Amino acid sequence: MSATSTAPDARAQFLALLADALQQQSLVKLVLARHVGAEAELQRITAKPLTVKGTPSLQFVYRYKTRDITRNLALDEALVQIGEWLPGSFRNAHLLSLADEVQLEFSKKGKPMLHRNAAQQVRQVAAGEHDREKKRYLELSRPFLHDLGVTDKQQALIPAMSRKWKQINKFIEVFSHAFNSVALPAEQPVRVADFGSGKGYLTFAIHDYLSNTLQRPAQVTGVELRADMVELCNKAASHLEHPGLVFEQGDVRSVVPAQIDVMIALHACDIATDYAIHTGIRCGAAIIMCSPCCHKQIRPQLSSPGLLKPMLQYGLHLGQQAEMLTDSLRALYLEACGYETKVFEFISLEHTNKNKMILATKRKETGDPAVLLGKIAELKAFYGVSEHCLETLLRADGLI
Repeated sequence: MSATSTAPDARAQFLALLADALQQQSLVKLVLARHVGAEAELQRITAKPLTVKGTPSLQFVYRYKTRDITRNLALDEALVQIGEWLPGSFRNAHLLSLADEVQLEFSKKGKPMLHRNAAQQVRQVAAGEHDREKKRYLELSRPFLHDLGVTDKQQALIPAMSRKWKQINKFIEVFSHAFNSVALPAEQPVRVADFGSGKGYLTFAIHDYLSNTLQRPAQVTGVELRADMVELCNKAASHLEHPGLVFEQGDVRSVVPAQIDVMIALHACDIATDYAIHTGIRCGAAIIMCSPCCHKQIRPQLSSPGLLKPMLQYGLHLGQQAEMLTDSLRALYLEACGYETKVFEFISLEHTNKNKMILATKRKETGDPAVLLGKIAELKAFYGVSEHCLETLLRADGLI
C-alpha cells in the first residue's frame, strides 16, 4: 500500500516525518538528490544518525564526482539545514525509517508531491537494510578505493579486485571488534603504525574507518621499503585530503614511532614479525595485529622429541610444526606482557596460504608472568629450542 499527496504542505509534512523519525530514533537514512544548487560537481547528500561525544547528530556525506566530504551536525541544526536545502538545492528527498518510506519530489515549477509507502512493508525492508549496514565497514563510494584501483570512475567494484575488497573489509571488521574492546581517550588522535604497508590498501582503509566512520582523529603511518610505493601512497593521501596519513620509507627496525596505539604488521617475513611485535609492546600499543610469514628461525633448531620423530621426519610436517611452535611462543610472550591474545585463520591479503593472524589487545591488569614464562621454558626445552627472536628482544629491554 502507498499514498501520494500533492497538498501545498507536503514539504512541511515531510520535514515533520523526518523530525519524528529522529525523535523516535528510527531513521535509517535520508538521501537528497536531483541537485540544482550552485555547486556544479555536487551530486547528492546522504544523511545517517550517529552520536558524537554523547550528542545525537546527523552525519552528512556530500558526494561529488571525484570525492566525498563528511560533516556532522546536531539534530536541531541538521533539521534547519535540510529545510533550507528543499527545494532550493535539491528537488528530491528520500526518507527511510523503521516505520516509513517517504519520498518528496518537486516539479520544475516547484510543486511538491509526497509519496508514502505502507508502514509494515517498509518496516521489513528498512530493518533488513539497517541490519546489513551494521555489517558493512566500508563503502565502495570512498574516494581512496578509486585511487588505489579497487573501484572504477562510477564507484563500482572492479571485478578483478573483488578478493581484495573482501580482504580489506575483513581486516576492518577484525580491527573494529578489537578497537571496541580497548579504551583509548576520545580526545586524543589514534596513533597507528602499519609496517610493510605496500600499496596502502589497509593503511588508507584504517585511516578512513577511524576518521570518517568513527569520527576519531587519527595519525596513521605506513612504513614500506619500496620508494615507489611510498611516493605513490603519499601522493594519493595528499590528493584525497587524508590529514594525518603519511608514508615513510624503511622497515620496523629503521622507522619506529615513539608511541603507538595500534601496531600492524601483515606478512612480515621471519623475525621481522618478532621485531614488529616487540615494537608494539615496547611502545605500549593497545592493539597488535600480525600475520606472520616465513618461519625460518625456529626450524633449524628443532630436535624432534622421541615420540614425534616418525611424524617429523617428513619435511612438510616439520615445517608445519616449526610454524605452530613459533607463533604459539609469540602468542604466549604477548600474554606474558599483559595482552589478551587470539590466533585465528584470516583471509590471505597476498593471495597465499599465509592467512594466520595474531591479534593482541592490552589488558588493564597484567598480572604475574611467571607461570606463562615457565610454560614457555618447558616448550622450548621439549623441542630443543635455544633462541627465539622475540624473547631476545623483550629480555634486552627488560620487558620480561
